[in-house]
Amino acid sequence: MTLQEPLPLSDRAAAEPVPLMGCPYKRDPYPLYEKMREDGPIHRVLFPSGVHAWLVTGYEAAHSALNDDRLGKNHDRGNARWRERASIMPEPQHSQLQVHLLHQDPPRHTRMRRYVTDAFTPRRVDALRPRFQELADALVDALPPAGPADLVAAFAAHFPFQVLAETIGLPAALAARFDRDWGKVVQPVGPTDPGRPVYEARLHGLQSYIAEVVAHKRAHPDDDLLSRLVVARDEGELTREELDSMIFQLLVAGQEPVTNQITTALVALLRHPDQLVRLRDDPALLPRAVEELLRYDSAFELTTWRFLASDDELHGTVVPAGDSVIVSLCAANRDPRRFEDPDALVLDRSPNPHLAFGHGIHFCPGAALARAELQIALGTVLSRLPGLRLAVADEDLEWVQAVLGRGTARLPVAYDRRV
Repeated sequence: MTLQEPLPLSDRAAAEPVPLMGCPYKRDPYPLYEKMREDGPIHRVLFPSGVHAWLVTGYEAAHSALNDDRLGKNHDRGNARWRERASIMPEPQHSQLQVHLLHQDPPRHTRMRRYVTDAFTPRRVDALRPRFQELADALVDALPPAGPADLVAAFAAHFPFQVLAETIGLPAALAARFDRDWGKVVQPVGPTDPGRPVYEARLHGLQSYIAEVVAHKRAHPDDDLLSRLVVARDEGELTREELDSMIFQLLVAGQEPVTNQITTALVALLRHPDQLVRLRDDPALLPRAVEELLRYDSAFELTTWRFLASDDELHGTVVPAGDSVIVSLCAANRDPRRFEDPDALVLDRSPNPHLAFGHGIHFCPGAALARAELQIALGTVLSRLPGLRLAVADEDLEWVQAVLGRGTARLPVAYDRRV
């Protein structure tokens, strides 16, 4: 994959879009992002679904876009060109499950967000840390005594959801029935794609599951986030669509990104064995190391869509109304104008103002929870699996072909013993 010669800002709208797809790109997008940053702050790009979008690269440009109140998140702003390719979730499910925080603007976003922030405060997360540690240890206890093991299937795919269930009040019996494949409904599958029937089956399965969760919490209320959301719906403070969409967001966005971030962090450490040993031997370094691992290779590679309400200038280029604008968090976090030696893994980097959780009003409300999960997951795996190393060649790692995120589908490792 190559980029065209650098173009003046005024000519970018006429340039051929840069394709953001394929195994080489997903394995290592950073050389491409480096070229794009050097060329300028905004570029036309092409996604696998056929969507043409505008990609913002570079730290300052990304920070500005994330705080630009001209850029709205509501899908109603999308124009016909975007809607033709991007509105992959069919009706009525799109209207029933896509009314969540990631797709709302103030004042609706402000009203909805206040229901979830209390559940994810640092104080509440700290109080739950002992329970999270128990969950992590139980998963490691179930690993083979001396390897090999797939740390996605055996650990990373389960730990974040178990933590989420504890945090939001999802009963154990319902949590055990959650199908991780339901989370794939956020990955584009067009109407003519051969995988469309499987996609729609997952969508219906997830929607039925959400209905069960609501019915259970209504019949068995408790002092937890899910119960509070159901009460808000029953008291008319939330619509049914808002309730179902917020639960949809919690179940999907609250799990898969952390699963992927555990894998990107472990891959980074396995590629830098000296840093892995340093972190294993100095657990006090974990908080700063997690921030650096978030910066170095973020599971949230790209943000979700944003739209201008009218044709307007964005970083020197006129962007048409309703075209999708995406911010590359990974490109921003490797910008040498903001981070010294950005391609190096520096576990005690300080300061470290990365954008892995976004910025502005859409800053991830679960950031404190994700940080705790990553600290516990990495600390547990490194301390209890001495001699941790890849069990396959680095080039044989299978990277998830998701549009917005990064992670490995499997992470085969070997280790000397389980302690």
